[in-house]
Amino acid sequence: MSSDIHIVDLFSGPGGLGEGFCSASVLNTEQKYRLDVSIEKDLAAYRTLTLRSFLRKFDEYPPEYYSWLASNSKEPDWSKLYPTQWEEAQREVWCAELGTSKTAEMLSQRIQEIKAVAGSQTLLIGGPPCQAYSLVGRARNAGIKAYKPSRDQRHFLYREYCRVLSDFSPSIFVMENVKGILSSSVEGSIIFEAVLSDLEAAGEGYTLFALSRADRLCNRPSPKDFILRSESFGVPQGRHRVIIVGIKRSIADRLPPELIPVLNKHIHQSCVKDVLGGMPELRSGLSRNDEKLAWYDALAVAIDEVNNCLSDYMGNNKEKFLDELRRVEKTLKNPNKERISHSSSSFLKSISQELCNFLSDERLSKLSCNETRGHMIPDLTRYLFASCFAKAENRSPKAPEFPSKLAPSHANWESGKFNDRFRVQCWDSPATTVTSHISKDGHYYIHPDAAQCRSLTVREAARLQTFPDNYHFLGSRTQQFVQVGNAVPPYLAKQIADALLPVFKYIDTSGL
Repeated sequence: MSSDIHIVDLFSGPGGLGEGFCSASVLNTEQKYRLDVSIEKDLAAYRTLTLRSFLRKFDEYPPEYYSWLASNSKEPDWSKLYPTQWEEAQREVWCAELGTSKTAEMLSQRIQEIKAVAGSQTLLIGGPPCQAYSLVGRARNAGIKAYKPSRDQRHFLYREYCRVLSDFSPSIFVMENVKGILSSSVEGSIIFEAVLSDLEAAGEGYTLFALSRADRLCNRPSPKDFILRSESFGVPQGRHRVIIVGIKRSIADRLPPELIPVLNKHIHQSCVKDVLGGMPELRSGLSRNDEKLAWYDALAVAIDEVNNCLSDYMGNNKEKFLDELRRVEKTLKNPNKERISHSSSSFLKSISQELCNFLSDERLSKLSCNETRGHMIPDLTRYLFASCFAKAENRSPKAPEFPSKLAPSHANWESGKFNDRFRVQCWDSPATTVTSHISKDGHYYIHPDAAQCRSLTVREAARLQTFPDNYHFLGSRTQQFVQVGNAVPPYLAKQIADALLPVFKYIDTSGL
C-alpha cells in the first residue's frame, strides 16, 4: 500500500484547493498528499490545471518553464520535452463534466484503481458550482421571469459530489462553497440542511466538523460554524466561505479529541500592502491610443478635472486628498517611466515570513499575467479621485461622495444599488472578496496607488488569492480573471491540509 494520501478533486477550477494540499506536503517527509484525479469542465481552467500538474512531477520546475514565463514566446511543447511527466499530468487532469453518465463511469473505474493502492489514505475535495447559491447569482436569477429554482440543476450538483463520496468512500472529505448556500432555498426548503444530511449519510456514514470551532466538540456544528473567514487565517482578502470537513464515522468515533481538525487564527492579519506593496509600478492602459505619452496627457486632464470639482469634497481630510493628488502630479514630470509588467518583485517586510515563502520563487525573473487593462479616459478620472480619496480617508468613497461632474451616466447611480461601483482596495486592510466579476471590469478592484490609476492585474488578483507567483494561468485575460475569482485561496487550503495530516497519520498507525 502507498503511504501517500490520494486525492480526488471535483469541480477543480484552476486548482486552488489542490495546490494548497500539495503544498502542505513539502516539509512533511512521512506522508504526502498527491492528486490522482482533478476534474474541471472549463477548458481554460483545465489547461491551467494540466500545466500545474505537469510541474508537480518535478522536484524543481524545468528551466524551460522559467524561460517561457520570462519571454513572450509560444508555450513549449511539454509532451516532446518531457513526455513521461506530461503523460502523467494528462492522466491526472480531466476535462469533463460531472453529472454525466460517461464521466461517472470513467471516474468509478479510476476510483477502484486508486482504492486498490491507497487503502484508507484517501481524500475527496472540491466545491460544486456556486452560482445558484451566491447572493449575486440569486438576485440575477430573480430577475429572470421564467426562472424556477427547482429546475436549476446547479442547485443539485452537490448530489454528484455525494454520489462520488459514496463510491470513493474516502477516510476524509473537504467540501467548499459560498456563504450564500446557508440561506439558499428551493420551494421553501433550505438547501444547506439537505446538503448536511446527504453528506452525513453518504457511503458508510460521516461525522461533520467545522474547522472554526476551537472547542473541538464532536456533535454536529451549527450552519454558521462552517464559515471560514479567510482574513483570520493570513489571507489578505475578506473571503468568507463554507468549508465542511467530514471524517468517516468509524474513524471519527475513535479519534482522540486533540486530533479533531481545527484552524488556529493568525495573530497577524495580512493586508493589501503586504502582497501588492512590493510589486512593479505599472501605468494603466488606455482603451484607445494606448501609448505612453497619450497616457500622461490623459492623466494630466484627469488631475485638472478632479481639482476643478473639489469645492464639494465630502470627506474629512481634504488636505490629505490634495497631498496625494500633488504626489500624482509630480509623476507626470517623469515621462520616461514605462509600464514594467515584465519585472519581478520583492515583498515588503510587513508580510509574514510564512506567506512570503508560500508566494515567492527566486527563480522568477518575470511576473506572468501582470499586464494592465485598458481603461476609458472618464474612468481614469474616477479611479484617480477614488484612490486619492481612499488614501486620505482610509476607505473607498461611496457613490454619493463622488463629485457630480465625475458621476457616470448610469440610470441607477443615485439609487443606492451601486454605492460601491468604484471601489479601491485600500493598502492597510484585507481586500474585498475577489470574484469572477473582476473579468467584466475593474471598477470594484481599483489599485490603491493613485499614481498608477488603474484596476488590478491578473497577477495582483492572484496574489490577493494567495496563488504562488510561479502559478501561471492559461487562456485569455478574461478567462484568467474568471479562474482566479472562482478559486479557493491556496494558502487557506494548505492550512486545512496541515490540520488533516495528524488525522491521516492516526488512521495509518491505527490500521483503520
